[in-house]
Amino acid sequence: MIRRLALLTLVMALAACGSKKQAAVPESVCPPQPTGEVALAGGTFTMGAGGMHGDEGPPRKVTVAPFAIDRTEVTNDEFAAFVKATGYVTLAERDPDPALYPGVPKSMLKPSSLVFVGAEGLGDGNPANWWRIVDGASWKHPTGPGSDLKGLGRHPVVHVAYDDALAYARWKGRDLPTEEEWEFAARAGLDGAPYEWGEASKTPKANYWQGVFPAVDTGEDGYKARAAPVGCFPASAYGLFDLSGNVWEWTSGRYGPAPDAPRLIKGGSYLCADNFCLRYRPAARQPGPPDTGQSHLGFRTVKRATTGEKGTP
Repeated sequence: MIRRLALLTLVMALAACGSKKQAAVPESVCPPQPTGEVALAGGTFTMGAGGMHGDEGPPRKVTVAPFAIDRTEVTNDEFAAFVKATGYVTLAERDPDPALYPGVPKSMLKPSSLVFVGAEGLGDGNPANWWRIVDGASWKHPTGPGSDLKGLGRHPVVHVAYDDALAYARWKGRDLPTEEEWEFAARAGLDGAPYEWGEASKTPKANYWQGVFPAVDTGEDGYKARAAPVGCFPASAYGLFDLSGNVWEWTSGRYGPAPDAPRLIKGGSYLCADNFCLRYRPAARQPGPPDTGQSHLGFRTVKRATTGEKGTP
């Protein structure tokens, strides 16, 4: 069935994926939940990388001003407080705008979001083979109707579009990070290093896909093809959590020079595998979906020393 065609077009270019079920994990297996923010002094760093994906380079020197950033991704509990206080309805919970889908019958434009359903192998490498547009999937129902957030309060909120993330940030008196701010925070002072923790590690230091994607995640990191509660993996040198893997994160940057180019997402997710996308790295970048969310996409917020607003609807 044809729905959210603009979104599906973007998904065809994505190199990341997710799981059939988002089972709850006892939070006792994780350290106490980190809260608050980390104030960063800003500075000059080497942004981007060469030799991996063409859109990451060339490496160049970039300077960012002081800002503070959330220690973790925004959680389901935190987003629920926002919705309770404001009555906000996410894009995935609304009927899609018919103007974005000319020629598609209105009866086929239903509230929905993208959910990973898995596959037995890569096949022709087309992500449409393992993603589905699921009617009724949203932040409250992460795998579709019948699913809920029981036991997932500490997990990162997902199925949020850029506009949803920005609305939450504004409610908190904050903003979404620019791509430059996000990457500066993710590099944690390790200028030019390929990973947040430096060089490649033999043991997982973040929640990403081990094994052969999209068929088998061996779960060496403790989580098989699903998100972890925030703050379960070691903090970076800046005291930040989950900037690599777990869920992709919205930034206010755009994927291309056009003023209406898709917004950028950074950080990779629990679906990123070495055999397919390898994007759980600070330099990695992708376009986000234009009008809804995905089951492996969340966000965190920033507060700048200046009052200038970087994020725009």
